[in-house]
Amino acid sequence: MNARTNNNSKHIFTVALLAALILVANAAGASAATVYRVVAGDSLFFIAQRYGVTVSAIRGANGLVGDMIYPGQTLTIPNGVSTTPPAQSGTSYTVKSGDSLFLIARRHGTTVDALKAANGLYSEWIYPGQLLVIPSGTTISPDPNRGGTIPSRGAWSQSDLTLLAQLVTAEAGGEPYEGQVAVAATVLNRISSGLYPNTIPEVIYQVVDGRYYQYSPVLDGRINNAPSSTAIGATREALNGRDPSYGALGFYNPSKTSNYWVRSRTVTRVIGDHVFFK
Repeated sequence: MNARTNNNSKHIFTVALLAALILVANAAGASAATVYRVVAGDSLFFIAQRYGVTVSAIRGANGLVGDMIYPGQTLTIPNGVSTTPPAQSGTSYTVKSGDSLFLIARRHGTTVDALKAANGLYSEWIYPGQLLVIPSGTTISPDPNRGGTIPSRGAWSQSDLTLLAQLVTAEAGGEPYEGQVAVAATVLNRISSGLYPNTIPEVIYQVVDGRYYQYSPVLDGRINNAPSSTAIGATREALNGRDPSYGALGFYNPSKTSNYWVRSRTVTRVIGDHVFFK
């Protein structure tokens, strides 16, 4: 074998060795990633949030130019680019079907903004099975100056009575009389609880985080309809101290909501189509 042939053999060997090294490196990189199959409703943003990576990292790992994906598409989710927020003090919570950040915040005595900050969330989108950090130090405590009592009948104005009767009409117009008294009583129970505002108008018109209405008639305008004579009578009984709800703070119609939070509360009584809860 002459020198020229020997050099060619060395060159071929070197190229083959480099190719083998590249294959090994690629295999190692592939093992450090997760494969995900896109389902209907997915977006790169949601997938990135789910796996704690960035949208640009997913784009780069899959050679995507834009954000368009389709159901059935297979994506490589790269490791080593986690955007998971640093560990913080507090408890953890696993998201269940029907949850929302608002309901989780209310359940744990914190705020939506505090949950978003503690978990590095840029939106309020969450999914069942997701693990959230519930931050400590943000508990909403009852106001010690409230005393836990409902004002006497003489403390209520005629406008208070009318507004409460309007709510009863809108929420329970077709319910039994006892159920109408119970609905009115839940508003008064909120006032005495220390967890809600301390006047009838403030409780009825309360909107949490600028978007979560406590009563749907306020949102759709039915609160402005004239109260029925039955609702006025039921409201007067509640203001006089009658409480068929047994101390409930809210109510719902199970045929009209599948909300996990309200269904997880302690039921105090069922009257007509309404379930009353604490």
